[in-house]
Amino acid sequence: MNKVVIKRYQVAVAIVVALFLGIVIGNININGLSTKLPALPLPEVSEGQRGELGIDKNINESNIDKYLGRSDSVYRDMRMLEDPANYEAIEGDSYLSGLVEGFEVVPYPYLANVVGLPKEVGEGYKGKTLFKQNDKGEYKANYEESTKILEGLFPKDKYIFLMCGGGGYAGMTKSMLVKLGWDTNKIFVVGGYWYYNGEHNVQIKQGEGDKATYEFWKVPYHDIKFDKLTEKKND
Repeated sequence: MNKVVIKRYQVAVAIVVALFLGIVIGNININGLSTKLPALPLPEVSEGQRGELGIDKNINESNIDKYLGRSDSVYRDMRMLEDPANYEAIEGDSYLSGLVEGFEVVPYPYLANVVGLPKEVGEGYKGKTLFKQNDKGEYKANYEESTKILEGLFPKDKYIFLMCGGGGYAGMTKSMLVKLGWDTNKIFVVGGYWYYNGEHNVQIKQGEGDKATYEFWKVPYHDIKFDKLTEKKND
């Protein structure tokens, strides 16, 4: 075999190896939860009461495990660690009792004032928020940094999976993001952790009744330091 043939052979082998590695590396999931990114359907709202909350028909608590760990996506649980609203009144938990592995907690009540809670739970959080929602459903920034923070927490170039306790805060978050210019087709309202029975549960609540404790140190939590932000004067 002459030198030219050997060289061409080596180049061909190198190309084959590169293509193989590209395919393998392209299909490896960085979190190790899946070896291939499954195709995503377009968001489709469920029927009935779940649809009123904006919960997706195709990707929800029943099958979210199939879509965890995607490198093209971010995962956000919209609950507070301890919510002032009485969610026990609707068979929920005012505390963050657990979450799905891979989700990071960004409390919706810190993003905008909460509107439309079930009357049974009473009033929720009334503190500072990044945005103010008016009676027309429009959002105005309360701080100069509000939009930048929101874009950092919910990157526009990623698919966004939203979850909470029962689905309400997740639906509110999608409505807010879409109003502010996010692509509705890249946001999935997964639904409620209270109904999740998958294999990637991170249990925060330990014990029951008066002896229950909450291991919040397990929670990947995004806090917002409002005292460090610059208040914006709205017209």
